[in-house]
Amino acid sequence: MTGEARAFWLRAPGEGELRPVALDPPGPGEVLVRARYSGVSRGTETLVFTGRVPADQHAAMRAPFQEGDFPAPVKYGYLSVGTVEAGPAELRGRTVFCLHPHQTAYVVPADAVVVVPDQVPAARAVLAGTVETAVNALWDAAPLVGDRVSVVGGGMVGCCVAAVLARFPGVRVELVDADPARAAVAAALGVDFALPADAAGDRDLVVHASATADGLQRALELLRPERTVLELSWYGDRPVTLALGGAFHSKRLGIRSSQVGTVSPRRADRSYADRLAVALDLLADPAFDALLTGRSRFADLPDVLDRLASGRLPALCHLITYDEE
Repeated sequence: MTGEARAFWLRAPGEGELRPVALDPPGPGEVLVRARYSGVSRGTETLVFTGRVPADQHAAMRAPFQEGDFPAPVKYGYLSVGTVEAGPAELRGRTVFCLHPHQTAYVVPADAVVVVPDQVPAARAVLAGTVETAVNALWDAAPLVGDRVSVVGGGMVGCCVAAVLARFPGVRVELVDADPARAAVAAALGVDFALPADAAGDRDLVVHASATADGLQRALELLRPERTVLELSWYGDRPVTLALGGAFHSKRLGIRSSQVGTVSPRRADRSYADRLAVALDLLADPAFDALLTGRSRFADLPDVLDRLASGRLPALCHLITYDEE
């Protein structure tokens, strides 16, 4: 045996714990990764933590190396960065990203890890999975040079979308959020900011990521005629009510979903690995550090998720460190 690791498990909705994991030595074509950082995706992971994954989405929401089943007990997570300690010579000692749950060490197929570029700090690399979501969304939306774009919802996903859009030539981006504190994040990302009531209208594209009915309603209101809201929110088991009796029909507006589980059909020539590589290259930009809004030790993760789920701990991406192991 290589030894033991520890993993975070959701024992029951709202109750997390750390469990020992026995690790076998890596076989041919496998790597042993020692975790350095993982990221808590606040929106999705708090829905999982509170047991709010809809029954008809249990299969679709499985993470690549998830164990157990929703609602619990389940080992979940997908933003892990670590160092390869054993495996193919070309990977040993390299910093890698893996879509793996929160765990101190793990053995996975070598093709399940992606080498983090030298210019991307390991801590920032935990954002790769969320930036990958943003890349896929913009492949779906296909914004044009000079477009006026709003991103409604300044959470982790919305901010990643805004950050990527800010690098499009001639595109004017406005981040819209009900929390005035998001103005500082928007400034760090190089985009404009507005509260919902003050948001600019007549937009060529609106990306919605607030996971609220009010946010989606406001996103529709900001569109110019014949345009579409790209919906990135995941609502879990919550119903969404919209008022569609007004301009929705007269302006011929649309709502289109985007989901990272499938590579955008607009980019059928690209693979999942290609998409993740694009995300990691984008993370060379230090502006993304504005999305890392706190850090805690792995040993404290059960309490961290409880506080994130209740709102007592505000965060965009909360960083988990493994230095104590």
